[in-house]
Amino acid sequence: MEKEIVKHYSNGELTVVWKPALCIHSGVCVRTLPKVYNTGERPWIKPENATTEELKAQIGRCPSGALSYFINPKE
Repeated sequence: MEKEIVKHYSNGELTVVWKPALCIHSGVCVRTLPKVYNTGERPWIKPENATTEELKAQIGRCPSGALSYFINPKE
């Protein structure tokens, strides 16, 4: 059994979790927040380019569930 790939991208307050195996490439993320999601760049997810609220709203619209998030613990 292959190990599932899971990537994490943080803006400090929130961490975006991406599971590429679930992604259906609908493009909702890229169309909603193009400054965050840019498939031509590496890393392709830059959560620092949006507010935490914008990220939460966009991630909630991901049709495949490939994107999720968690709030980082306060230091």
